[in-house]
Amino acid sequence: MAETNTQEIPIPDYPKGLTFEKVWAMFQETDRKFQETDRKFQETDKLIQETDKLIQENALQLKETERLVKETSKQMGGLNNSFGELAQHLVAPNIIEKFNELDFDFTKCSLNVKIKEPENKKKNLAEVDIMLEDGDVVVIVEVKARADKGDIEDHVIRMEKLRRYADIRGDKRRYQGAMAVAIMDDPLRELILGQGFYLIEQTGDTVRINMPEGFSPREW
Repeated sequence: MAETNTQEIPIPDYPKGLTFEKVWAMFQETDRKFQETDRKFQETDKLIQETDKLIQENALQLKETERLVKETSKQMGGLNNSFGELAQHLVAPNIIEKFNELDFDFTKCSLNVKIKEPENKKKNLAEVDIMLEDGDVVVIVEVKARADKGDIEDHVIRMEKLRRYADIRGDKRRYQGAMAVAIMDDPLRELILGQGFYLIEQTGDTVRINMPEGFSPREW
């Protein structure tokens, strides 16, 4: 009989009280935990996908927001440069009365006047928000939502152009300037008055002409 080599496999020393049922329950609990972990991984993956979707949506919303900001800035820029029709509703209704209280005799108020170049009628020499006229004086009113030093300088240039245009046409009337500004502070007020412009300010539902003591209107 051939000799056979055998090796005894030692039986693990399981803890006392460990039964098949308990081991089976442990495997089931481990499987449950694996399934729970897998479920959490799936939820995490879903959250990542949703987050990615939100990022893409936010990117689109950001582009739309940028577009709206640019559009609003453009609209506000237009509002800042000239009130247009808004000038008619905020300033024009009372402006003749307010100036006539200062011993003027204005009988004509024109809105949104475009002065053409003498040698090129297709090109504007100047655009005027409000023009007040009587027999001897013309007051050119520039209306702004918000103004700065550049707007004041532009109005000076506008007055110089209108003076030259008047001279070409033999218009001997005196030209004076005014600025109506909705948002006002003291430094801006001083700049406007310092250029010899009448300053028209909103007070409640009407307007007033600010003429501090010693103010002398400039003439062109």
